[in-house]
Amino acid sequence: MADKTERERAHRVIAENRKARHDYHVLETWEVGIVLLGTEVKAIREGRVNLRDSYARVEDGEVFLYNVNISPYSHRGYADHEPLRRRKLLLHRDEIRKLIGKTVEKGLTLVPVRMYFKNGRVKIAVSVAKGKKDYDKRETIKRRETDRETRAAVKSRR
Repeated sequence: MADKTERERAHRVIAENRKARHDYHVLETWEVGIVLLGTEVKAIREGRVNLRDSYARVEDGEVFLYNVNISPYSHRGYADHEPLRRRKLLLHRDEIRKLIGKTVEKGLTLVPVRMYFKNGRVKIAVSVAKGKKDYDKRETIKRRETDRETRAAVKSRR
């Protein structure tokens, strides 16, 4: 197995929003920073974060992340944070303008897909996504099962 590059070693996934890939067609993805408190960063390092049912919204020229559950840090003293508070995302002004243009379109929303460490800093992959219909979800499941069956058949032939 080849050694990982320095970039791959610095990039460590903390949490992934698999439900987002099931519920949405992911169109475009941005890497953004996030404003956090110290106890939140320590809790994230422990893996106490959940991205399910979270979303982002543009308000007054700023982007905020909602419903990300960061559980309290285990060794906290007097310092504590609210688990479901809204958190500000860090983007450049022109990127925010692009996001405003995309989310004004009908049916498009901002969904966090993945949270990871990059060079010691917490980053979030935020995607512009369009909601899937029920028949799209069933079609995706059917395609996944047929792919799995064909891989099993090829593997058994060897």
